[in-house]
Amino acid sequence: MAAHVQHVVVIKFQEHTSDDQIAAFFADALEMTKHIPGITKFVHGPNCSPEGLTGDFTHAFIMSFESAAARDGYLPHDKHEEFKAKWLPSVEKIFVIDI
Repeated sequence: MAAHVQHVVVIKFQEHTSDDQIAAFFADALEMTKHIPGITKFVHGPNCSPEGLTGDFTHAFIMSFESAAARDGYLPHDKHEEFKAKWLPSVEKIFVIDI
């Protein structure tokens, strides 16, 4: 059986991005996951770590995939491309790592 993949995305939004826009970003991301096969879980939220090690990143989400092949299908998926086109202008910095 193929190993599960956790797609970890850490974000710093543009300074002008409102709380309502950030909420809409995550609502759209959740909606996107409903249209892409192989996604098994989606969690998100603002940073709440007291350690002070987040740099200036403020939010994150983790998208779980049933396999690396499912993750690979997500990357070029039309819904993912639409999401990026709509929301990347609101993002100042982004860090992505898959485990």
